Amino acid sequence: QVQLVESGGDLVQAGGSLRLSCAASGRTFLRYHMAWFRQAPGKEREFVAHITWSGTSTSYADSVKGRFTVSRDNAKNTMDLQMNSLKSEDSAVYYCAARSGDIRPYTRGAYYQHWGQGTQVTVFS
Repeated sequence: QVQLVESGGDLVQAGGSLRLSCAASGRTFLRYHMAWFRQAPGKEREFVAHITWSGTSTSYADSVKGRFTVSRDNAKNTMDLQMNSLKSEDSAVYYCAARSGDIRPYTRGAYYQHWGQGTQVTVFS
């Protein structure tokens, strides 16, 4: 079992940057591949980024590629999402999620067993 807690959400101007963090409890963090998802009001939850257990492989949604960077520190049981060049359409509640199993970057939330409570990101113009 792993419990996830996101932090770092804030109100930020378009073009600015923000760094989200996901802290995981438990000793089994290494067993999990991690991902970020987001959900805006009235929209479906969407995949943002994925990172394998070792941190050696990452994947991104096309909408954030080149602007967002996912990373993890297995010694600290944390995963981060560095978000640059933020746009108003990036406004959403951001969730971190954990999944055990193969290393493929699943983009469907149903494949993830553990979720955090979310952190709000609001980008204004």
